[in-house]
Amino acid sequence: MDIGIAAPLPAYTIDPAFMARKVEELGFDSLWYAEHPAVPVHSDSPFPSTGGEIPWTYSHFTDPYVSLARASAVTSRIKLATGITLVPERNPLLLAKEISVLDLHSGGRFLFGIGTGWLREETELMGGDFPHRWSQTREALDVMKKLWAEEEAEHHGKYFDFPPVRSYPKPAQKPHPPILIGGAAKNVLRRVIDHGDGWLPNRVTLEALADSRRQLNEMAEAAGRDPKCITITVYGQAADGDLFRSLFDAGADRVVARPVHVETEAEMAAQLEAIAKEVM
Repeated sequence: MDIGIAAPLPAYTIDPAFMARKVEELGFDSLWYAEHPAVPVHSDSPFPSTGGEIPWTYSHFTDPYVSLARASAVTSRIKLATGITLVPERNPLLLAKEISVLDLHSGGRFLFGIGTGWLREETELMGGDFPHRWSQTREALDVMKKLWAEEEAEHHGKYFDFPPVRSYPKPAQKPHPPILIGGAAKNVLRRVIDHGDGWLPNRVTLEALADSRRQLNEMAEAAGRDPKCITITVYGQAADGDLFRSLFDAGADRVVARPVHVETEAEMAAQLEAIAKEVM
């Protein structure tokens, strides 16, 4: 059973190097960082889980790639993952480079968890096309896959247009790090099969998980893909051993636990040890 740890918010109060060393020491399989680069003070976008105002913690993310680079330098085994990268808010030429460098120097340990975002005001201030953010994300993925695979890549699309370029280094994983698509949109499973390598749901029921696993298996076979290569990572769960076992029984390949925020590294170490005892 692969079990990961998601960095709690505020994400910058505990050194990622400390988090990574402890996560690896305890036998977890992965460490996950998320992002919201600049949260507007005033927003009409309802918070997804409550429908209310955005919690204050959403102003306290760190940069996931800087944090994961620091984590990479002090570990050798754990996967280094984003849960999630907001693709419409990033330039794919720069993002492809960051991912390649992280994957190369970590020895092929990066997991590319992605999403399109729910906070319209943030997406738009970062240059994203919110009403068509999946179309923009799909094109960004096409751009990055070209940059990772081709010696000279060019692209001429709606959102990105550039002549032949060279982008090095290439990632260690071939053809690229696994792309895990987050969200619960009605077409998310089709997007996983067509453009990704796994599904990254949050707040999913056991019934929905089991049904999605069945659908992914059927869709993968129909597309000529090995269903075993399409993973499901259930993200951000409370550390409940019975729940974790039920999620694995329902079809999850990995479950990511979310600790609560604490003030000190000693408190975080104790919490991670308690989580390991509960779920592993």
